[in-house]
Amino acid sequence: MDKLLTRKIRIGGFVILSLLLLSWPFISSATSGGKSNDINWEQLMMQLLGGLGIFLFGMEQMSESMRVVAGDRMRSILARLSNTRIMGLLTGAIVTMVIQSSSVTTVMLVGFVSAGLMSFSQSIAVILGADIGTTITAQIVAFKVTKYALALIAMGVGMQFFSKNDRVIQYGLMVMGLGMVFYGMGVMSAGMKPLRSYQPFLDLMASMDNPVLGILVSAAFTGLVQSSSATTGVVIVLGMEGVINLEAGISLILGANIGTCVTAGLASIGKPREAVRVALAHISFKILGVLLILPFIPLLTKLAIRISPENDLPRQIANSHTLFNVGLAMVFLPFTTQFARVINWMAPDRQIREEEKTLLEIRYMDPVLLDTPALALEAARHEMHRIGNRLQKMLQGIVPGIYEGTSEDLDAIEKLDDEVDTIHKHILNYLSGLNERWMASEETLTMIHLMSTVNDLEHIGDVVETDLIPLGRKRLEHGLEIPEAIFDNLSSLGTVVADALQLTLEALEELDGQKAREAAELKQKINQAVAVAESMQAVLLAGEEKNVEAYAMQMDVIDKLKRVYYHTKRMAKTVAETADIAEEIAA
Repeated sequence: MDKLLTRKIRIGGFVILSLLLLSWPFISSATSGGKSNDINWEQLMMQLLGGLGIFLFGMEQMSESMRVVAGDRMRSILARLSNTRIMGLLTGAIVTMVIQSSSVTTVMLVGFVSAGLMSFSQSIAVILGADIGTTITAQIVAFKVTKYALALIAMGVGMQFFSKNDRVIQYGLMVMGLGMVFYGMGVMSAGMKPLRSYQPFLDLMASMDNPVLGILVSAAFTGLVQSSSATTGVVIVLGMEGVINLEAGISLILGANIGTCVTAGLASIGKPREAVRVALAHISFKILGVLLILPFIPLLTKLAIRISPENDLPRQIANSHTLFNVGLAMVFLPFTTQFARVINWMAPDRQIREEEKTLLEIRYMDPVLLDTPALALEAARHEMHRIGNRLQKMLQGIVPGIYEGTSEDLDAIEKLDDEVDTIHKHILNYLSGLNERWMASEETLTMIHLMSTVNDLEHIGDVVETDLIPLGRKRLEHGLEIPEAIFDNLSSLGTVVADALQLTLEALEELDGQKAREAAELKQKINQAVAVAESMQAVLLAGEEKNVEAYAMQMDVIDKLKRVYYHTKRMAKTVAETADIAEEIAA
């Protein structure tokens, strides 16, 4: 789902929530005979809504900085350490804990599943781990350190102001965001103090002891503001002020777990089947988990009290949140394969009609990833490989198409180049969106390299479409006949060029600098193939029936294939530099 649309939904939900909160005191006052214990409602609402706004802004700033700083390392961890169920669970938890966004984790999973880097059943274990990772938010906000909030903000600003190091600046933004989270909680807490003696509000909070009501209210709240973090913050502030008990807090936290599914559902609209399945798995786990735990809330309450400090209600609420998600993972983890079958049955592959088969879908470049530049660059790289696959088909078909293909064969190759141009345009637009985000110097250089690479890919397609396909049409128009030996030699040259491109594409997909350098060093082999092909052209000028027109066409083919390799070699060198940067970051 587009980030701008997400923001609009959040803002709309926040406005609706504000109106409900602002109107609630007057409704409550009317039902209680007009007595409001002299509460200054205007001041209370300003503090509550303002504090919530500061809290959300700080949380977003903190998670965004963490994604920027750790994005590339988290991508590597997620790609390499999720081969078993346990490792997948731990990986999902660690990645989500660091980048503070289960949405980003699930988007990465969609890309990996689509690319065949992991199976859907493997991704389910990572999803369960991601749900555990999200509970770190509750653990963070449960710390009673609001009095240090301004010190954290000052420290974060100081790190940004006095340092010129990109990483230190991002760490400063992270610390500042954490300070704003605690400061926002302090503002909300101060605003809610008068409510501790306001009976209608206490009665309303007492009704949250009813698990079903508490879950529904919290789910609606979370769905409105599109943030389970907001619900978590409010619930823990209510616990700090002592206006709810642990049972009510657990009900509200469970509701937040369901409400956050709205985000996953909206994000999967219009996306490939892999994205729908990942979102459906996330939603199913949450709803089934809440239904399973509902009869055992008293048991969860006792367990949360036992493992938490005495009389520390915020920590008890946070721990119950963690216990719920850990328990959920333990219940479902042994059945990931069976669960994957059920999800595949619920969301089967869509039957594509003939007229839709030519439509292109952008598979990997999700706008959500733009907030994590390292992951956005990774997505663009995967999308480039799709261009490469089309170019491979074009190169494999162009020499036979020129010398013995029909007009329909040439049209099919030309259509592949139209697809290359379309994906090329989408990739450039996507990468340009990164200019609006902060990037480390290494990421900026990687983006420049990727733009150069995708342009080289597009140039190869243009050589085939603009220069080689017309030669095939010329052969058809003039009825030229080419000796079989010459055709075989030019086919050999085309094969060597296609092999160089294939090796470069493998290097791009795997970020393998060694393969890229091997592709760049194929020049000698290309030159040998060119020399053999050129020597055979003498056949066309020998004898009484000199075929000058055919000779000129063959030399054109050789020249254009040499140009294809020129762009391939340039691309290989760029990929090698990109791989070197990735190794430096990983180190």
